[in-house]
Amino acid sequence: YIDVLRNKVKVGKRVAIIGAGGIGFDIAEYLLHHDDDDDTNDINADNMDTPGFLSEWGVDIQSKLRGGFANAIPPPSHHRRITLMQRKKGKLGKTLGKTTGWIHRMTLTKSNAVDMLGAVSYDKIDANGNLHITLNKGDKKKEEKRLLLVDNIILCAGQTPKRDLRDAAEDADDEDDVAKRVFTIGGAYEALELDAKRAIDMGTRLALKIHDDSVIPGKHSFKASASAEEKMHGVLSKFL
Repeated sequence: YIDVLRNKVKVGKRVAIIGAGGIGFDIAEYLLHHDDDDDTNDINADNMDTPGFLSEWGVDIQSKLRGGFANAIPPPSHHRRITLMQRKKGKLGKTLGKTTGWIHRMTLTKSNAVDMLGAVSYDKIDANGNLHITLNKGDKKKEEKRLLLVDNIILCAGQTPKRDLRDAAEDADDEDDVAKRVFTIGGAYEALELDAKRAIDMGTRLALKIHDDSVIPGKHSFKASASAEEKMHGVLSKFL
């Protein structure tokens, strides 16, 4: 995905995205709006189409209609067909942020240009660059093999923490032993399923204990004990 976003590698009309975390959803949404051959549909923070957004989501900004809901205008047809996949079973996007995750899921669903597949095993990429996958592998009733004819396969999986500053501190010949005071948090501590709330929580809890001599790098992830409400939510969420 770095090649697509930073290095501006051209992407074809049929795309497979491996990994359906936050980055996978962002890449899918980016590719819906970005055309390598025509940048008129590109969207950025400086040129947002407010009327178009309100029309697409059915918002009556003048509150003339009941509840402020207008009839949503179907989104325009898109120039790409995207398949977004994850190895885990269950609904894609389930672990996205609670406040904005539903927006990302709805945007891709409303586009009618994105297929979302869970419980995927990636078998091979053939000589023609097409992707062979198996759905629900091991399930005799649901197992299904598919061949995805694609122009590009984009990897949005296998994130690793970036700990260059910590490593440099550990390698430094410092009389004050600065490495003992370098603590990683958020994605630098654990890059799996990046979560801003988790990073803020970790940083706050660390700040409250950082002067304690027992707090050392590598063993500085603190969590509050789960409340009764959290435990109940965890049980109920298994059935939802």
